[in-house]
Amino acid sequence: MAEGLKTNSLNVSLPKFEMVYWADIIHDKPLDESEKDRESPFFLEEGYSRAPEDFLVENHETRQKIVGFLSRQMNRIFLNPDFSLNYSFIADTIVKNYFRDLEIYYTENCVDENNATCKVKDLIRKRLLDVLEKYEDDDIMLVSHSMGSIIAFDVLSLLPLESKIHTFITMGSPLGLPVVISKIAAEQKQRLNGKNHMVTPDCITNNWYNFSDILDKVAFNYNLSDDFSSNIRGVKPIDFLVVNNYEKNGIRNPHKSFGYLRTREFSKVLYDFMKNEDITVWEKITRRPLHIIRTLKTKLSSTVKPK
Repeated sequence: MAEGLKTNSLNVSLPKFEMVYWADIIHDKPLDESEKDRESPFFLEEGYSRAPEDFLVENHETRQKIVGFLSRQMNRIFLNPDFSLNYSFIADTIVKNYFRDLEIYYTENCVDENNATCKVKDLIRKRLLDVLEKYEDDDIMLVSHSMGSIIAFDVLSLLPLESKIHTFITMGSPLGLPVVISKIAAEQKQRLNGKNHMVTPDCITNNWYNFSDILDKVAFNYNLSDDFSSNIRGVKPIDFLVVNNYEKNGIRNPHKSFGYLRTREFSKVLYDFMKNEDITVWEKITRRPLHIIRTLKTKLSSTVKPK
């Protein structure tokens, strides 16, 4: 993020930042940046590196048209009007072979700190929920990448959340893939109420920006605005096609988070969030009391019994 702001001449300090880490729930041992043996299963192949100065930006207008057409046809073929999945065996095979972490997220059990059996997805979601609730009195920009965008959407849609998300960011997101849409819909059937679109979570108050590189295969269906309708505040995804310039040893990876985080488009959104969210002294003084009043009202309403 800092590299992007500097490269794009946007003079603003980074906000308070906290990463929600959940890889340890799925994997016994993470990749190790200090591992030098390339044959080791823990060798980190794609660490952070600055953007190459000679990065070649290519024209992909034809690919964009083809991908747009194919993604529309894919939804038509695989998704029923109620978001249930046709040819589920094909989707299950794709997830198992190419999205192993996602398969674990959706299907596997685990043990929590109390040695009780739980779902992996519930444990991962709680990690994010706990962090969001810690900052419920602050303006929050929630930045999510790849599978993280699915986890974030599930938390914002399905769990009781006091926090308001000022700006939701999705990068390299598979949220538009039919198999993902069907999984989300299966969990929140009552919330859909017969609507033929998925719904933007109501806790997003101002913006949802979705960033995709046309060469990013994970974000194949990059037009999330076609799949997710507006929430009660009129917020829905705004899609940006960007150039992810991540490269390591001359090999490009248009899905890598490092490249997305330094794009001009994301840097501008981050800059605007920081500049426009400066609050006044009076707001700082009143914010906490208002939160206390809101909490008391909630507790009172839960204890008062009808006659």
